[in-house]
Amino acid sequence: MDKKEAEDLKKKLFNQKENGWKSKTAEEKNAILDYAKGYIDYMNVSKTEREIVENSKKIAEEHGFQDINHYENLKVGDKVYYINRDKSMYLAVIGEEPLENGLNIIGAHADSPRLDLKPNPLYEDTEFVYFKTHYYGGIKKYQWTAIPLAIHGVIVKTNGEKIKICIGEDLNDPIFTITDLLPHLAQDQMKKKATEVIEGEDLNLLIGSIPFDADVGEKVKLNILTILNEKYGITEADLLSSELELVPAMPCRSMGFDNSMIAGYGQDDKICVYSSLTALMNIEKLKKTAICIISDKEEIGSVGNTGMESHVFDTFISELLNKMGVNRPNLLEKVFCNSKMLSADVDAGLDPIYSSVSEKNNASFLGRGIGLNKYTGARGKSGASDANAEFVAEVRRIFEQNHIAYQIAELGKVDVGGGGTIAYILANKGIDVIDCGVPVLSMHSPYEVTSKLDLYEAYRGYEAFWRNV
Repeated sequence: MDKKEAEDLKKKLFNQKENGWKSKTAEEKNAILDYAKGYIDYMNVSKTEREIVENSKKIAEEHGFQDINHYENLKVGDKVYYINRDKSMYLAVIGEEPLENGLNIIGAHADSPRLDLKPNPLYEDTEFVYFKTHYYGGIKKYQWTAIPLAIHGVIVKTNGEKIKICIGEDLNDPIFTITDLLPHLAQDQMKKKATEVIEGEDLNLLIGSIPFDADVGEKVKLNILTILNEKYGITEADLLSSELELVPAMPCRSMGFDNSMIAGYGQDDKICVYSSLTALMNIEKLKKTAICIISDKEEIGSVGNTGMESHVFDTFISELLNKMGVNRPNLLEKVFCNSKMLSADVDAGLDPIYSSVSEKNNASFLGRGIGLNKYTGARGKSGASDANAEFVAEVRRIFEQNHIAYQIAELGKVDVGGGGTIAYILANKGIDVIDCGVPVLSMHSPYEVTSKLDLYEAYRGYEAFWRNV
């Protein structure tokens, strides 16, 4: 066998792992870059789960979706959504086959690691006024100091009035920050473990320093409350019933001289929310009903009545069955057992600077397409749903037939760590599930990095799944 024959045989038998940009035409590259522009715009107005749901609703309604509560009966082709407490959302396109035959589901989550204000956040110390915070999700606390921060969320007064807050995104807005110790005086601090360099109780947001013009105590605090009262009509007590989140006041932007990447806050997991949502907007006629999940609370275990551990998703599917006039006892369980799902969550992309935590033969690489994880979990697959080989083969078939660039990987070396998604929750219902999302660098940091090619392949891959499974 000569060298050419051997090379041909190698090409046939090896699982080739190549950069996805190599095979793209100029037209395809332009499509990738154009699609990323829409994503960047979406990200810059969608930094919290409430904003994700609000903006996703606008996109859905522009494409003919309506609130399920507007329907008495549903028929093939109807497009509906249900919003759960403004923080999670489920969408459906009704297919030709009975729901009993199963659903095709793609589920992502809208929440991202951040800092939340404590219930009683406001205090003054040495003529500075601060907000006390409580971090949400897995963060490196030291990454949240000395960066510009914005305040997003809602304040709900006892009379029911809801006040939307977004301060720090407009260039005319003030921003806020959490101060850090100067290196000249940080000898002891620098000797601490990374988990202890910044304590959780020291993540205090600096918000003001001008005293009120009167001879009273806590003059700076009084001045800040006066400003808030004049602008929003609130008192300190109204902060008790607020949901205010601190997020980086930095825009999502194209990254690199070649514009090949995206840098921005919250791409875990908003990149999968956007790609799955926009893929669903292309769907008109289907054999099986397509479901898109935008969930909440994934970063803290999917708990609460807006997380996937709640029964609200079951209620939505039951309502589909009710409005199609087919519901009966135990049908919901049968629907789930016949359903298939892509758990659309991001994966840890291999970073050459920190390659020691990854096993390169089983790592996700930026620019090689959407990433599949047969299982997540930690160490001995603890907490993993572990997709069946038959379903993995089915997803591979769909992607290969539709020329979707994909890779199959694990989250780091076996004994290094691990992670989880909503996959196991849906698998517990009897659904075939595999994790399928976009590789990310600097995951859970205030500024994550992704590849525009992977974003686009996720969008194409999710649409292919709904059309072909």
